[in-house]
Amino acid sequence: MISTELDVCRAAVQLSADPKRVMARSFIPGGPERVTAILDRVLRLPAHESSALLDSVLLRYGDRHKNLKELFERHYEVVAPHLNGNAPSSEHVRQLIGSYFTCEYSLECVALFNPSVVPHPDQSGLPADTLRFVMSLRACGEGHISSVEFRSGTVAAPCTIELDAISRFASAERRTGAYRHDRNRFFLKLKEIEARWPRSEEVLRDVAEQFTADDLADALERLRPKCHNWRSFDEMANAMLWVARSNYQLEFPPDSDLAERVIFPLTDNENRGIEDARFVCFTDAGHSVYYGTCTAYNGVHALPQLIETTDFRRFRVATLNGRCSRNKGMALFPRKIADRYAMVSRIDGENMYILRSDDILFWNEAEMIQQPVQPWESVQIGNCGSPIETAEGWLVLTHGVGPMREYRMGAMLLDLDDPSRVIGALADPLLIPSEDQRDGYVPNVVYSCGGLVHCGQLVIPYGMADTSTGVAHVPVDDVLAQIRRA
Repeated sequence: MISTELDVCRAAVQLSADPKRVMARSFIPGGPERVTAILDRVLRLPAHESSALLDSVLLRYGDRHKNLKELFERHYEVVAPHLNGNAPSSEHVRQLIGSYFTCEYSLECVALFNPSVVPHPDQSGLPADTLRFVMSLRACGEGHISSVEFRSGTVAAPCTIELDAISRFASAERRTGAYRHDRNRFFLKLKEIEARWPRSEEVLRDVAEQFTADDLADALERLRPKCHNWRSFDEMANAMLWVARSNYQLEFPPDSDLAERVIFPLTDNENRGIEDARFVCFTDAGHSVYYGTCTAYNGVHALPQLIETTDFRRFRVATLNGRCSRNKGMALFPRKIADRYAMVSRIDGENMYILRSDDILFWNEAEMIQQPVQPWESVQIGNCGSPIETAEGWLVLTHGVGPMREYRMGAMLLDLDDPSRVIGALADPLLIPSEDQRDGYVPNVVYSCGGLVHCGQLVIPYGMADTSTGVAHVPVDDVLAQIRRA
């Protein structure tokens, strides 16, 4: 894993997939008739039998999940409408019903990889040479469904990296409140996906400038009696509501540990996974917020999304829009440049681009800055996370794909004021798959979603063979010097 030019050191830190990391999620086996049949069977159980059965479930699963009774109550509420008003009065029967519509999901039984690291929002109580960080990870479970997990740790000078102990619990995310859409932005999104119908503007005139998906549903129902072509109306309504419900908010309990929080797919456009989150601490006018660009996958299309948080407990998830908001690997710069947002991306699947925008959710300007040059990147190049600001320019970790679809990591340097100007790039790779790290779910891959610089060291968390995660570090001045010599 050591390049011929740079003394890259691998830390004695490795995260591997743990099939014991399970969360309890909703389980609906079949349609309404099947749900009703299950409810009827449970309700026919004698009281003493249903009570004993719930006790056995709690005994068997109670130490694997926090607040299991509360979770059963929530899952009961999902199927309660099928009871047609005949809700059981007994708490234990409600919870038993909820248990039948609950299953365990092993979040990372396949892999735990493609990390990014950012400074933790809480740096209190640390020595001057120590930085606390948050690491995001792509967890892959049954059905190859990907979600976002988190870990925390510290890096101390010269480069001692330690990960915090984690709870065995993993909590399913909860929707809280309602995502509020901007009416003008929403109209632009409809225009972009060519989902404008003659009456869609009429619907939007009937909602406030800031509206929720429920507000939109109410406006559609008010318009429905005026429409004569039901098929066309339903097509319009379904498309508008799909766009509205693709954006959502999450909040985890205040007493939950960072490593317990999981951003699991919620919407139709991400139902096959949320992939490769690239988190960055973004600063504007003295205020900081964490943004994570990621990819939603529905089994057919890969769609870019933006995760926003200030504390890694409350999150907003929104779709990214615009003709340049496509393909994987969009990575946001940590601040505006010339009063505009900027990203590095690979919108054509092959070359590196700079994107610029006045609106963080809409991206319509792109300029190619780099094509594959070296033999180890002849198939394609792309970024390995958000650019890192140095005195000499924006340092961008990159990846290249070469013979045998082997992924290697490199680095390039962009001008601070005009990042479309490439100052230089490494001729030799920074990291390559080593013999002991090349085998796994996808062989011969090293890949990162973002590093950081601390005490002069470039810290690079990286995925190994799309299976597990390691951490490497190298003096950042050595990397910059090598770029200058390339």
